[in-house]
Amino acid sequence: MVNPNPKNRLNPEQYTRLKAEIATPYRGLRQFLYIAFGASGLIGAFIFFFRVLAGRDIDTALPNLALQIGIVTLMVFLWRWEQRRQQNRKSGKNNNS
Repeated sequence: MVNPNPKNRLNPEQYTRLKAEIATPYRGLRQFLYIAFGASGLIGAFIFFFRVLAGRDIDTALPNLALQIGIVTLMVFLWRWEQRRQQNRKSGKNNNS
């Protein structure tokens, strides 16, 4: 006969980890993407900043610089938002906004 309560088959550490994964699926993947896209945007911003500073192709470099800065800003915002949501979950507040 199969034990209907999975909590009895797992040790407490595994059970806690599975509950956290259910609450925030793909959290690790999202954080990896935030870091990867943020790093890419930072490298792009660095390149376009020096193009603007050198005065080369300002018509295309300036909008691209703004785009790269926007990407870095968005990734920082998403990272912090994710961290705040995780802190709220750990402290017992279920704030989904």
